[in-house]
Amino acid sequence: MTWQDIPALAKLEPELFGADAWSEASWWSELAQRPRRSYVVAEDDGQVAGYAGLDRAGEVADVMTIAVAPTAQGHGWGRRLMDHLVADARDSGAEHVMLEVRADNMPARRLYARTGFVTLTTRRKYYQPGDVDAHIMRLELKDG
Repeated sequence: MTWQDIPALAKLEPELFGADAWSEASWWSELAQRPRRSYVVAEDDGQVAGYAGLDRAGEVADVMTIAVAPTAQGHGWGRRLMDHLVADARDSGAEHVMLEVRADNMPARRLYARTGFVTLTTRRKYYQPGDVDAHIMRLELKDG
């Protein structure tokens, strides 16, 4: 991901995340935190197919975001992006990867479960508005 990607990402964010969308200023702030923060953009025919980011903070890496453009959904981009994040976390020496996901985001929850994430706890009514729970999930990296 480069600074030049920010306008396209900021345009996709509201479509994908509604009220939780990151602004251009948020993206600038995230990219300014490199090398601890690592972001990647997947492209298909010159268009953003998806993007993902990781906070590499030692033994625990946190998924900051992962998203697939509506026109690219259902074509394996989410899994490729998640595999990239897991490999990045492993390469940085992390023992675990953590994330939080909306309870009502079933496609994401299925992706995370297929990747090996397990739910540790649930934060009740975390996402507002709407009182949507957040599932806190973890993937162990120690065994391979």
